[in-house]
Amino acid sequence: MIVSSVAIVFGLSFSAAALLAAASKFLQVKEDPRVAKVEACLPGANCGGCGYPGCSAAAAAVVAGEAPPEVCVAGGMDIAEAIARVMGKTVDYREPQVAALICSGGDRANRMFAYEGVRDCRAEAMLYGGEKSCGLGCLGLGSCVRACPFGAIRLGEHNLPIVNKSLCRSCGKCAEVCPTGAIRITSFSASLLHVNKLVDCLAPCMQKCPVQLDVRTFIQQVKSGDLHGALLTLKNRNPLPLVVGRICPHPCEDICRRKIVDEGVAINALERYVADWEMNNGRVPIHVAPDTGRKVAIVGGGPAGLSCAYFLRRLGHQPVIFESHAALGGMLRYAIPEFRLPRNVVEYEIRGILELGVEVRTYMTFGKDFDLEDLKEQGFEAVFLATGAWRNPRLFIPGDDARNVVGGVDFLTGIGSRWTNLKGQRVIVVGGTNSAMDIARSAARLGAQSVHITSRHIRRKMSANKYEVEKARDVGAQLLEQIIPASFDVEESGRAVALHLLRAEYPDSKKASGTPQPIAGSEHRLEGDLFIVATDRVPDLTPYVDKRGIGPFKMTKQGTMVGDDATMQTNMSHVFVGGELRRGRSIVMEAVSDGRRAARSIHHYVTSGEVPVPVMPQERVVPESLLKGMRVRWHIPKVQPSEVPVRARLERFALEVRRGIGEREAVKEASRCLRCGFTCYDAEAGSEFAEDRDVTLFDQGAEERVAMEAKS
Repeated sequence: MIVSSVAIVFGLSFSAAALLAAASKFLQVKEDPRVAKVEACLPGANCGGCGYPGCSAAAAAVVAGEAPPEVCVAGGMDIAEAIARVMGKTVDYREPQVAALICSGGDRANRMFAYEGVRDCRAEAMLYGGEKSCGLGCLGLGSCVRACPFGAIRLGEHNLPIVNKSLCRSCGKCAEVCPTGAIRITSFSASLLHVNKLVDCLAPCMQKCPVQLDVRTFIQQVKSGDLHGALLTLKNRNPLPLVVGRICPHPCEDICRRKIVDEGVAINALERYVADWEMNNGRVPIHVAPDTGRKVAIVGGGPAGLSCAYFLRRLGHQPVIFESHAALGGMLRYAIPEFRLPRNVVEYEIRGILELGVEVRTYMTFGKDFDLEDLKEQGFEAVFLATGAWRNPRLFIPGDDARNVVGGVDFLTGIGSRWTNLKGQRVIVVGGTNSAMDIARSAARLGAQSVHITSRHIRRKMSANKYEVEKARDVGAQLLEQIIPASFDVEESGRAVALHLLRAEYPDSKKASGTPQPIAGSEHRLEGDLFIVATDRVPDLTPYVDKRGIGPFKMTKQGTMVGDDATMQTNMSHVFVGGELRRGRSIVMEAVSDGRRAARSIHHYVTSGEVPVPVMPQERVVPESLLKGMRVRWHIPKVQPSEVPVRARLERFALEVRRGIGEREAVKEASRCLRCGFTCYDAEAGSEFAEDRDVTLFDQGAEERVAMEAKS
């Protein structure tokens, strides 16, 4: 009985097996051998980042024509090219992506409560968005670490994720599990052209910086001795760090959170330190994307044009700068005195940009030697106009056309040629601008008997920054505040011999608000030999309009060209404008910023035909990031760069006044940085220098006062 039953079962089994074997041969679907070859090219991570359930499914999709050779987000161009060879296809360059952290707070951030639940960021976020008071902050429970299939992320100091870029395959799993958006996937071009957003973790200094420099990261790199990395961080936003480190009025320092307890960090001095390090030790290679073949014309080789060319070239495009002068640099080369900005510094910066592959055509004036139609015929797909503001407006008072009444730009550009010796001459400078201070300082160095500066405003209301005013006074210039020029006394020879001045007062004298108005009967006379007008600078619009003042571009009443504040695009879709042609008189960092924003827009325009407006841009300082009080433990004096003596300044015109700082000074100054996030900061900053004699603890009374301020 048992034997027969077993025999029947075996018989049925063998029969079924035979039937299945026959059916498989009859019904089999032969797999394309390319599937196995494609799968062999894939990394085998089965991460699912491609949208298919594993590498086998992705390989099958490629062979079936449902997915491109670049299907693997975890692989680079080498994998895409290997798959393409199997499929007999070619692939275009695909820019690699990588995970990046935007949070700097970690466990330093303020907590609303203590979370003791499941050790997963998503679980914590379900409870009031997490324990951190900042909604942008990393919760630090390591969900991204566990989600990464490549082991590219680990938790480091302050429980913040550290991404190993060489291991990251941009699968996006970390970003998917991050509930606050603290970790994101980005690329080289996206990072290079990123515009600050309200959802970014921005310290006040980063919000105030015109070029949106990642100040926090750059300073920490200086602190750790990574000057190579610090320089690359600088040049991701600013191609002219040597220049900016010398002449920027550093609005970032004015809003530095450390000013709540002592003095702001010397960000500008640190930028110069890093830039000087490169110039003294050899140029650091800059990454440039593969050539795209897209040609862009840049009209004007000043800071805005140089910046635009730099960023476009790094994106792989072919910018060509058309410059009306003999050399590039604009105001940096021709109008800023060498004692503030040495010519070798300007040359070094420009050479670094040109070495990336930027073409230059000098002695080319727009409207005279070429126009928009010529550029179109030459194959340029977009144009950036940045011809600057080289004209000083007249005073429009009697006698202002006398032959010894000159514009500030004419004076500054003529130093060394027309103006070489002012010995014995009485110089009067009209205007309270930074240019006016440059003129006064230059005149003193050229031997002027006396230098007077007249300003309609009081000192703190002048557009010239405090430092420049102080340096003008150091060399003997006298500042006359609340003074309005009324008329010139002009001889028959056509020379002015004196300037009549009126005292002025503010409508609200206590607050010094409003525009100062002349006081009747206050006129007095100031004799002089050379009168220099530096009240303002405006663009020369002649190249852009005909004899009737009509042209293709929209203009403002202030005499500047209209361009969108976010995209720099004019009313002509392929033409963009920036720098002082758009803004009027401004600082170098604003010109650099315009250049980068224009490059962003032009990049999108030539690659997609559209110019996207930045989403949720951070346009003003966010009030919530401005703290009223802090508790910081260590007081470290701010570094003070040394300067050459006044006598040496007067003896050698081109001698640079302010010196750079040394390595230990730079590291110590960098340690003062509180590494601020949106609201968090490092209360122990600078503790490694606690043994230095000039480093002290904030006294208990000060701590109590700061704490009380925070509560008020």
